[in-house]
Amino acid sequence: MMAFSELRLKQSGFARVVTWMGRSGRSYGLAGESLDRFAMTENDLYLIAKGGNALWVGSTHDLVGDPLSRSRFRLALDCADRVFRLVTPSADSERLSTIWDLEGAEPVQERSAA
Repeated sequence: MMAFSELRLKQSGFARVVTWMGRSGRSYGLAGESLDRFAMTENDLYLIAKGGNALWVGSTHDLVGDPLSRSRFRLALDCADRVFRLVTPSADSERLSTIWDLEGAEPVQERSAA
């Protein structure tokens, strides 16, 4: 059976998932989204980046409940060149630690056979 997040990727027509390594060394699958048509859904975590630098990580919950996060979100959108959605949602109990981990994340360089 296909996971909901995988199904959503297939339905959106975008199946490219990239891997970012968090501060802790944990790997995260992130699906690229169009920055021009970016719209957040209620339960997903997003990473807004410029190049390989995470500028903001959070969810709609953070925008509604935290004015500082809202300010950082606006600044991030002003200079971002990409946005990603976390493919595998983390448990609610892990949300804050996942955000912290992704704020210091960087993309994993893909290896190719030469």
